[in-house]
Amino acid sequence: MASQIPRLSKRTTIHSTSLTASRLHSAARTSTSEVYATGIRSSTSAPFSCCSTRSISTLKSKGIVLQSVGEVPRASPLQSAKMSTMPASHGHNEACCNIPPVVSEGYVAKGSYTELGSYKTYVTGPADAEKGIIVIYDIFGYFDQTLQGADLLATGKKSQQHKVFIPDWFKGNPCPIEWFPPDTEEKQKNLGGFFSDPEHAPHTVAAKLPEYVKAVQASNPSIKSWGILGYCWGGKVASLVTSGDSNLFQIAAACHPAMVDPTEADGIKVPFILLASGEEPADTVKEYESKLKVPHHVETFGDQVHGWMAARADLSNPRVKEEYARGYQTVLDFFGENWS
Repeated sequence: MASQIPRLSKRTTIHSTSLTASRLHSAARTSTSEVYATGIRSSTSAPFSCCSTRSISTLKSKGIVLQSVGEVPRASPLQSAKMSTMPASHGHNEACCNIPPVVSEGYVAKGSYTELGSYKTYVTGPADAEKGIIVIYDIFGYFDQTLQGADLLATGKKSQQHKVFIPDWFKGNPCPIEWFPPDTEEKQKNLGGFFSDPEHAPHTVAAKLPEYVKAVQASNPSIKSWGILGYCWGGKVASLVTSGDSNLFQIAAACHPAMVDPTEADGIKVPFILLASGEEPADTVKEYESKLKVPHHVETFGDQVHGWMAARADLSNPRVKEEYARGYQTVLDFFGENWS
């Protein structure tokens, strides 16, 4: 058995070299409406680091397409950036001893889809769980990597059993993979339209969450406490809702979040974990951490691209697979220590 994972108070050195991340840093200082109105101006100038051509330059050549939301998509290697071969840190091998082995290809989801609060929802985990997690997916919607992550959150540790729910906020119309990379005027126009749609704004989803949670609670009376985890665009939602007046969550996680805004941090009222990639703006992440007044853990996985814990995770890459597993282990450890 590998050595124990170091205490969560430690974090890796933060690095960020992505041009897209610098654009994101600038966008984070504007209002959400301004960010979404900005649209996509070029392949490396976008309001989200998920538009980085560094991460997804080979999507077209791989012929990747999104399946309907009613189906469980097949694994898709969305991350084409070459990963570092630097040694893993913070006892990452321990994660392999705590959560089930991560499946690289052909993952068979353990949950199922149902209708909750007028939204199609992926549900996974024990029926009698007393803790529930609402997962806010990234702009690509349901992908094997995201569903596998939800399954790990649900039953990844025997001592922590959660029921996990992923609502389909895009109503079956996530951002099409065919628009990436945004290397033509038409793709840029399409992406600009997607991001400027008010229904796709993080503030819109954050405002809808209280009613959605009430609907889920009504169908799952055994759940006594709620957590939230968001990827990319969903990470912004997690930050907004837990810093707002209508927060219903007892703990929160943001994984490779978009539009990191330090002005939200001091208003967050619950334990908060933020796992950044090497493409989030380092100075903004550091400032966000400095303003958190609640139990927290902030760590940057410096050799991972934006999206490594969700749709962009290329789990055929051993290093990505290691850090994907360590990311979920870190979230589960933080939830276990800070969610009573």
